[in-house]
Amino acid sequence: MKRMEHISSWLREKDISAAFIHSKENVFYLTHFYTEPHERLMGVFAFQNEEPFFVCPLMEKSQAKEAGWAYDIIGYEDHENPWVLISAALKKRNLPLAKVAVEKEAISLSRADMLRAVTNGAELVSAEEKLNELRVVKDEQEIAILREAAKLADYGVEAGAAALKEGVAEIEVVAKIEYELKKKGIQGMSFSTMVLFGEKSGQPHGNPGSRTLKAGDFVLFDLGVIIDGYCSDITRTLVYKNASDRQKEIYETVLQAETAALEMSRPGVRIGDLDLKARGMIEKAGYGDYFPHRLGHGLGISTHEYPSMSHNNDALLKEGMVYTIEPGIYVPEIGGVRIEDDVLVTADGAEALTRYPKQFTVIS
Repeated sequence: MKRMEHISSWLREKDISAAFIHSKENVFYLTHFYTEPHERLMGVFAFQNEEPFFVCPLMEKSQAKEAGWAYDIIGYEDHENPWVLISAALKKRNLPLAKVAVEKEAISLSRADMLRAVTNGAELVSAEEKLNELRVVKDEQEIAILREAAKLADYGVEAGAAALKEGVAEIEVVAKIEYELKKKGIQGMSFSTMVLFGEKSGQPHGNPGSRTLKAGDFVLFDLGVIIDGYCSDITRTLVYKNASDRQKEIYETVLQAETAALEMSRPGVRIGDLDLKARGMIEKAGYGDYFPHRLGHGLGISTHEYPSMSHNNDALLKEGMVYTIEPGIYVPEIGGVRIEDDVLVTADGAEALTRYPKQFTVIS
């Protein structure tokens, strides 16, 4: 398993005794086993030269094997304390454990305390940066899955647009989208589906509810699916029945900013410059105060993952990176427009994986 080999090589390079990786996303990345452990402990212990082991609830042990994990698995029942079993496994290996790498953004204080206890007070250091480095460039298999997830996101917008009619409630359209996608066999939605009408589209993270559709409303769809453990994320904004000149102006401004950032995407470009390009165009059009968030975010096993596509990010784009570009303008009394694509960096440019049309569209 090459991913585990990368972790062991890094531990040797940095002279770190072991790593304990337990977030469901990184566990999936390393084991190909995708599950929601809830409050139960699940994680991978990796070492410089020894074989790793996986700890998980006993009821999921067979699934972890079926997923392809080829090393030891410590399965525990609900009445058992997994840390007792972990302690025994570590003692059996009889390794000096001076430093242990953990996901500093994910580990709780109680689990950090237990980890120190079973390692005789090992210093805990960060594994986050290495895991981000590994996950940020997708391999061919990951890209193939992300393409399929993007196609289904396109279909979700299509299903939502088909459900629009005078008087329909936002939450009804959400239900229609998710029903149609479930019929396509998705694993689940990658986040809570957003359908916002009229003035509510001016809330970047609004909550769908009982607001009903009427002529002249913006309609904002923001949705994504999970396929084989990987996420998609698309936003499209339409207008219902009739549109004002102001609505069209806002829309075209966002579209031009999104297009410019997409066209600028290629290996070697500073990430922050994409945000600055789109933001500069929106500011020039007089809507700078109405674009309150970053340009986008990394995409893969998590809907929001490394890197952050913000103006102060000095990291450079690399071939194989996947992220979103999603500028927006949100005017309270009118509503908002956001246009979002999932973007793959290629050898000499970039490709939008999401393909639902982006031209200004009035649904009648």
